[in-house]
Amino acid sequence: MRTSAFTLAALFGAIDAQKVGNLKKEQSPKIDFSTCSNQLGCSMESKPITMDANWRWYHNKGGYSNCFGSNGWDSQYCSDPDQCIQNCELEGIESNEWTGTYGVHAQGADLKLGFVTHGAYSTNVGSRTYLMADSEKYEMFKLVNKEFTVTVDVSTLPCGLNGALYFVEMPEDGGSSKYPTNEAGAKYGTGYCDAQCPHDIKYQNGQANTEDFKKGMGKWGSCCAELDIWEANKISNAFTTHPCNIPSGHVRCDNPQQCGDNASKDRYAGLCDKDGCDMNTYRAGQKNFFGPGSQFQINSNEKFTVVTQFISTDGTDNGDLKEMKRVYVQNGKVVKSPESDLSGMSK
Repeated sequence: MRTSAFTLAALFGAIDAQKVGNLKKEQSPKIDFSTCSNQLGCSMESKPITMDANWRWYHNKGGYSNCFGSNGWDSQYCSDPDQCIQNCELEGIESNEWTGTYGVHAQGADLKLGFVTHGAYSTNVGSRTYLMADSEKYEMFKLVNKEFTVTVDVSTLPCGLNGALYFVEMPEDGGSSKYPTNEAGAKYGTGYCDAQCPHDIKYQNGQANTEDFKKGMGKWGSCCAELDIWEANKISNAFTTHPCNIPSGHVRCDNPQQCGDNASKDRYAGLCDKDGCDMNTYRAGQKNFFGPGSQFQINSNEKFTVVTQFISTDGTDNGDLKEMKRVYVQNGKVVKSPESDLSGMSK
């Protein structure tokens, strides 16, 4: 991930900005992670996480009415993008809401995400959380010539669910420095993008995505490169790269051909590779590698560690990325990710 260097947003002079409310204080939990090197060993850090803005409460300025509800944008407050940022505020998340409303449990180095959480006033489905460098900026990972390691537990994730850990090329500050109408920034989870160019992102480039909003989708999509380090349940897993034809950072698309929309049959005309290039061991012919039970090399009924190595051309952080390698560690045993067993595939 690196900061965005590509913008398509117009700058508005005498217009209000995407406001932050004051009904709730932002109280982010923290998680621990380690940074290691051969020379210095490992150091443990504790840093905050934040919740994506799409899951947060948008309400009228100084009031309690939803600007965005089950039926989409409320035209009383959000008849167009400009009116919405004048009338609405993005609210913080207090400490008890992380578990009670969103099903997010953070303790030490463990982060557990619930899928369906029945809160006091609503039912929440899913969540998207980010690791922060501090209270105002996302943690930016420079992966070339590095190794990224995470221990996972997918034993309770059945077929049909996806526990996803991935990198996307979001701006470090959520876009607040590039788009003056975004006052919320990374602290409130703004600036999301991915290779699917999603149309459901409520605010993009500091403006409400209200135009042509139907069935949870607006006119604008938010595109950027995506690296799916880990997408899995207890039955299967995949490791996928999704490049984009964008010099750097993210871009807001506004037409089906640029966004690569499925409904218009333009999926493969968009800026990003929506299918991506993946490695799914089962589909690659290795049917006894991953699954629930001791008959598999990696038993998904138990915890295991996923290690991804990003190898550079010259063995330095400044070299070009030439290869990504994946190994697993379970019960003290190192297991290499197998090669494809399909005919016609190079080894």
